[in-house]
Amino acid sequence: MKKSKFTEEQIVRILQDAATRSKTQAEVCREHGVSQNTFYVWKRKYSGLETDDVRRLRELERENEQLKILLAERDLEISAVKKVFRKNAWALPSELRERN
Repeated sequence: MKKSKFTEEQIVRILQDAATRSKTQAEVCREHGVSQNTFYVWKRKYSGLETDDVRRLRELERENEQLKILLAERDLEISAVKKVFRKNAWALPSELRERN
């Protein structure tokens, strides 16, 4: 996907600018060098957000990504332990048996 030349904070400021000023949306788009289609996509995606909300959303997405990585690593470790137990014909501990 193509990277935007505007940051999310800049997009929110442009949308706020369009909502509060007496200029039309076409004038705001021309001023910032954005097509009206792009403006409407931004409006649909970022309407009602403040710049602090966008920063918090980005932090939450980053944290969620890290948690997904930790979960995947843990699942790989559990899978490896199960294979070792099965290979050596040992009984699985009760915690691992419940997950099968």
